[in-house]
Amino acid sequence: MNVLLSIKPEFAFQIFSRTKRFEYRRVIFREEVKRIVVYASSPIQMVIGEFCVKQILFEEIDDLWSRTHRYSGITKQYFYSYFYDKDRGYAIQVGNVIRYHKPKSLQASYGISPPQSFAYIYSSP
Repeated sequence: MNVLLSIKPEFAFQIFSRTKRFEYRRVIFREEVKRIVVYASSPIQMVIGEFCVKQILFEEIDDLWSRTHRYSGITKQYFYSYFYDKDRGYAIQVGNVIRYHKPKSLQASYGISPPQSFAYIYSSP
């Protein structure tokens, strides 16, 4: 199963430069996901690449920060404000990355509108 994730451009580009190796989520997929297609949200609004899921951590917030902060790509303050009302959170560990040479239109390539968080996709264009 593959998922398309909406990610803020600053964080999406950090993933492909390998400075951000964990993508945080408050909720996670119900299906097992092997590959994530990255939709860089506004102002880019394009699919810019994909990455393999190395593992998904689900831990108490303090433990999650402790294990992942070195490659989080965000500040401690940003992390805690993101998870402000949660006791536990998810961190998707980024595996191999592929940055597309030419970004793809979400509608033309996948036939879907930008998801608020994520959308399951069943085939790759």
